[in-house]
Amino acid sequence: MAIKTKKILVPLDGSKNSFRGLDMAIHVARQSQGTIIALSVKSVPGIYAIHPLGFLDFNSMTDVKKTLNEAKVRAAKKGIQLTGKAIAGDPGYDIAKFANDKKNRIDMVVIGARGRGSAKELFLGSVSNYVLHKSKKPVLIVK
Repeated sequence: MAIKTKKILVPLDGSKNSFRGLDMAIHVARQSQGTIIALSVKSVPGIYAIHPLGFLDFNSMTDVKKTLNEAKVRAAKKGIQLTGKAIAGDPGYDIAKFANDKKNRIDMVVIGARGRGSAKELFLGSVSNYVLHKSKKPVLIVK
């Protein structure tokens, strides 16, 4: 039985490992003629995550836009369509929620093993580990 991987979710935080995940997603998308959704989740402190206006610092959002634009160029060079999306909240939770939402029609999640939160990960567990356990879709963790 062939698995159809038409829509791949790739969380990006600008780290080298997240771009390794993107490169793997591009490879998988080329094999299955799929598309990629690059999701960048701006981590915000607890209470601000539920505020209707969010807690977005416009300076940091320019970094997010730069990361998503770099990802689009990288995918386009390999002939893959990439759509970028930026949200604010808790990275692990929001990535898993996005992947599990049926309206997004995600077939697979490809995520880098470690991003920018390595000190926090010692106490709370890594984002990739959280997504691995909470996602209802297949998850490929790239080291």
